[in-house]
Amino acid sequence: MREDNQMLVLTHLSQLLDLVTGIGGFLVPLILWLTQKDKVAGMDHHGKMILNFQISMFIYSIIAVPLIFLLGLGLIALLVIAIIMLVLPIVNAIKVSNGEMPHYPFTIQILK
Repeated sequence: MREDNQMLVLTHLSQLLDLVTGIGGFLVPLILWLTQKDKVAGMDHHGKMILNFQISMFIYSIIAVPLIFLLGLGLIALLVIAIIMLVLPIVNAIKVSNGEMPHYPFTIQILK
């Protein structure tokens, strides 16, 4: 296995493709994780962390949609989710580039 912090940083930043394509922020990290988890040191851990985060945010978004009809709370929840999905990948990519361990709060541990 090789050390490749740039690949790990790109994997975290690839989540931002959701802003452009809608689903690329899930598919690209999934593909990178599946193809590189045995080649890049730390990719297995980072990939699972990213995919758990993406799945968790999707679940929270689905829960928020019916809440729109409950005093508009769903709109506030969707706005918070959108901000989290924009900020955390950038923050964690910076952490990885500095050699720190990234953290995604509010994440359901589906892949272990």
